[in-house]
Amino acid sequence: MTGNQKLSFDVRSSWISHQESISYCESSGKNASIKLDTNLQGTVDAFNPAELLLSAISACMIKGAERVAPILKFSFRGIEVRLHGIRQDVPPKMESISYEIVVDTDEPDHRLELLHTNIKQYGTVFNSVAAGTNLHGKITRKLV
Repeated sequence: MTGNQKLSFDVRSSWISHQESISYCESSGKNASIKLDTNLQGTVDAFNPAELLLSAISACMIKGAERVAPILKFSFRGIEVRLHGIRQDVPPKMESISYEIVVDTDEPDHRLELLHTNIKQYGTVFNSVAAGTNLHGKITRKLV
């Protein structure tokens, strides 16, 4: 893909009932769906919009690691991303998001930091959210 080509994404969401809604991914021939918590009282078996936002950031970080690891020749056995968001009421927005990326790896610390730098630099969702929210965190090694 050259620098002039742009990716596009299509999602369609529908209200099902007062308890739930559903989103469908219709990008690039995909056939995926996810149940949404759009109930004012909450739905225990679905993600609400704020949780979906945090999940999108974590998925972006994991996908970013998958993308840059072969380029960096970075070896890992697993990655877990933990996020914590703080919502303010007026105006309603995600005030801050903190994260910890935990990597199961034998790579030295400076290489772990290099992975973190690349995850932050090349993450589409990460950079979109960071532009309007206090998004901060660290990368750590999984303790055995």
